[in-house]
Amino acid sequence: MTRRPTILDVAAKAGVSKSTVSLVLQNSKQVKAETRDAVRAAMAEIGYVYNRAAAQMRSQSAGLVGLVINDLRNPFFTEFATVLQMTLAAKGYATVIANSDEDPDLQEKLIGSMIEHGVSALVVSPAYDDAGDAFDQIERAGIPAMQVLRKTDPRTGLFPFASFDYAAGSAKATRHLMNQGAKRIAFVGGMEGRAITEERKSGYLAEIKRAGAEPFTLHGRSSRAFGVEAVKELPSDVDAAICFNDLVALGMLSGFAREGVALGREFRLVGFDDIEDCAQVWPQVSSVGCDIEGFARSIADGLLAWMLNGDTPLPERRFPVELVARTSSTGRGA
Repeated sequence: MTRRPTILDVAAKAGVSKSTVSLVLQNSKQVKAETRDAVRAAMAEIGYVYNRAAAQMRSQSAGLVGLVINDLRNPFFTEFATVLQMTLAAKGYATVIANSDEDPDLQEKLIGSMIEHGVSALVVSPAYDDAGDAFDQIERAGIPAMQVLRKTDPRTGLFPFASFDYAAGSAKATRHLMNQGAKRIAFVGGMEGRAITEERKSGYLAEIKRAGAEPFTLHGRSSRAFGVEAVKELPSDVDAAICFNDLVALGMLSGFAREGVALGREFRLVGFDDIEDCAQVWPQVSSVGCDIEGFARSIADGLLAWMLNGDTPLPERRFPVELVARTSSTGRGA
C-alpha cells in the first residue's frame, strides 16, 4: 500500500464497518473484546496511524441512534417512534427514523446505511419474513441493537427483545366479552401463521377452550379495509369479536354502521393496542391497552444504559396490558 492507510482500509482488513473502527478508536465499551482485538490487529498489520483530526470529524455522528419501524402508517408504531425519539433527544441523542414498509430487503438496506453513517445503536421493529441478514450485519458492526414489538431473530442474548404480554391481552378481552354475555366470539385479523398473530390469538384460544366454546378465526391484513369486509364474512351465530389490532376494529366499526348493527348491544367488539382513535370515534371502541409511551421511555432508558455503561438489557421482557372497556363491548352510553 503506497498511500497512507485510512479507517476504511482498517475496516476492510478486519471485516467490520467503519463505525466499528471508530468505536474502537474511542475505546468504547460497546465493542466486543474479540472485535476490538481484530480491529487493532488490522491497524498494526497495515500500519494505520491514529489521526486525531480525522477522529474528531468522525465523532460528529456520535450520539446518533437508528430506529427502523416496520409500518409507520400505523398510529401505534408512530407513537412509539415519537416518544422514543423525544426521550433520546432529552438526553442529547439524535434519532434517524426509517420505515421499512414490511419489506425485509428494504430493512436490510436501511440498517446497512445507518451503520455506514455511524449510528451508535439501533432499535428495530422488524419486518415480517426477515431472514436474519439485517441482524447479521448489525452483529458484524458490533453495536448495541434491540428488537421491539416483534421478534424475528432468536439471538435475544445478542439482540434483546421487548414487547407486551399479548397473550394475556387477548385472554382478558375474551373473558370480558364472555362476562358481557357473548355466546360465540371470533378472532379477526392478522396474517395466519405469523408469530405475532399466533401470539395475540393464543390467549383467546386458551379461554375459548377453557369455556368449552367453539373458536372462529378470520385472518387477513391488519387494516381498516379488511375490517370493513370482515363484517360480511362472520357466521350469523358470532356475536362478538376480538381484533388483531385497532385498525381492524375501526374498520369493523364502519362495516357494522353500514349494516345498521348497534355495537355494544347487537354485537360486541374489542380492538388491540388502544390507539387514540378508539376513544375519539363513536361508539367508542374497547381495546387491549398497551402503555406505548411508558414502553418507549423504558426502551430508550435501557438503550442508553447499554451504550453508556455496558449494561445489556434482559434478553426478553414483556410489559403488562390492561383491558379498556368502552361502549363497543359494554353497550353503556350507546
